[in-house]
Amino acid sequence: MTRLSRAEAKALTRERLLDAAARVFAQKGLAGASVDEIAEAAGYSIGAVYSNFGGKEQLFVELLQERANDRVTRAAEIVADAAPAQAQRAFSQLVIEVADKDADFAPLQAEFWLYAVRNPELMEAYAERMREPRDLLTELIARSTPDPGRAGELSTIVIALFQGLVRMRRLDPGSVPDELFGRALRWLFTGAEADEEPPL
Repeated sequence: MTRLSRAEAKALTRERLLDAAARVFAQKGLAGASVDEIAEAAGYSIGAVYSNFGGKEQLFVELLQERANDRVTRAAEIVADAAPAQAQRAFSQLVIEVADKDADFAPLQAEFWLYAVRNPELMEAYAERMREPRDLLTELIARSTPDPGRAGELSTIVIALFQGLVRMRRLDPGSVPDELFGRALRWLFTGAEADEEPPL
């Protein structure tokens, strides 16, 4: 086997810690999870957590930010590679994949929201970290909408739709048909294009 470089080994350790943290946080919540449990689930010492993330809270926020960035990256790939009708189906499939196969996503999103509102002194700092994926999505939307000035508003709505539909699909799969997210995005952008009134 090829020996990993130091940078590669560090990246692999970080990835394994994030994966383990996702499972532990989803099962026990931020308050209930311990650094010991996360390290053990990843197969590392506690020191590995602190050397890579500084602590449990930073690990938690970086986990959410990375997952959100992954979703935006996937959205960018869909837009780049698919015609509009195909893109709508692909976006809908993304909701289904997350809701049906990524069992940790919805609990992590809920846990993050609860943690932020319960710790108002830290809310702005954590909100700032989560603006990166929203800004990436805003850039993506700005390239494909007639009115780039509204891309920020549209990205906020798209994120809310995605998170909300994932949660509803987890609770009641029949209430979120496979094509619903794609149709909702079409309705959203068609309505935005038709609405020429300036924002309030």
